[in-house]
Amino acid sequence: MEVEMKIRGLMMDPGTNMPIVILKDVAGNTVLPIWVGIYEANAIALEIEKVSTPRPMTHDLLKSVLVGLHAGIRKVVVSELKEDTFYALIWLERGGELISVDSRPSDALALALRLDCPIFVEDAVLKSSKLTASVSDKVNNEELRRWLEGLNDEDMGRYKM
Repeated sequence: MEVEMKIRGLMMDPGTNMPIVILKDVAGNTVLPIWVGIYEANAIALEIEKVSTPRPMTHDLLKSVLVGLHAGIRKVVVSELKEDTFYALIWLERGGELISVDSRPSDALALALRLDCPIFVEDAVLKSSKLTASVSDKVNNEELRRWLEGLNDEDMGRYKM
């Protein structure tokens, strides 16, 4: 089963200083943090903040290619979590045909923002992400989860590189 999510914002992990994309369930309070690279976070932040660049960035290029081919994205799905790595699928649609494309979640999310398509996470990923923490990390992960769930709009300010 897939759970529809929205990008709640971007922030820096206070422990690792790595960017985190915060996904939140549209129908509840489930929060899924996905750690991403700095360049990927920048691509997401540019679109969230509607910043235009003098030349097309990679995800803008992909959007132009899809539009030029009269294809669209029906949805993106964070589909798996294996060995602390998230996997995603981009579901393309062209001429009534659906095609799934393997993707990193950060690229799928950056493209979803540009093409305004829904974002989903497999329920198994949400459950698995809660169970994968090792015993030594449980306290830190629990603290981070509580901190993420307690964020308000002011905490989710502009993403700074």
